[in-house]
Amino acid sequence: MPENSTRRGQIAAGSAVLLMLVSVVFLDRPLATASHAFLARPVWAVWLTYIADLPDPAAVVGLAVAGAAWLAGWRPGAWGRVLLAACLATLAASAAKDVLKEVAGRPWPESFVAGAPSWITTGTFGFFPFHGGRGFASFPSGHTTVISAPCAALWRPAGRFAPWLLVPPVAVVAGLLGADYHFLSDCLAGAALGVAMGCLARGLASSRAV
Repeated sequence: MPENSTRRGQIAAGSAVLLMLVSVVFLDRPLATASHAFLARPVWAVWLTYIADLPDPAAVVGLAVAGAAWLAGWRPGAWGRVLLAACLATLAASAAKDVLKEVAGRPWPESFVAGAPSWITTGTFGFFPFHGGRGFASFPSGHTTVISAPCAALWRPAGRFAPWLLVPPVAVVAGLLGADYHFLSDCLAGAALGVAMGCLARGLASSRAV
């Protein structure tokens, strides 16, 4: 079983990298250009992105409540561990995406930061590793990362309800692309990072050693 799981993980990671490369080369620029030209940041797209504002504060509150309950004598059962995993995955993913943004140094599709280069405004497209600054923080998508992490942590325990966990990430990505806030490859990278963090946290929470 562990070998099968490792193999599946390797295939998933390889597929994610391939999809990101295809997106960077062929899809990112035309999709960003079309979104800017034909959608012009619709209200529905902007509102969908707000869904991703919920996991971080929910995770902080969840861990605070769990900590207080632990001091009062509570010990998590199976679902308690799952929920703790979702909280930890969210916060770990949030920290990880900040580090990767700094490493990647990618300009946004549009110049949301005054004077910053972008694909739409200055025709700038690519990666400028360790450039730093808010104008070079498009990759990976933090919104997609943070919304994907808890959903991945909850996926297997959710059983037949698991497909519903696709709704929040898909809605957030639709909003990000519709508002031209991110390139498609940013969202793919964010989803891959969030899923990785979610699976890791779930695995640790299910281990008797944790």
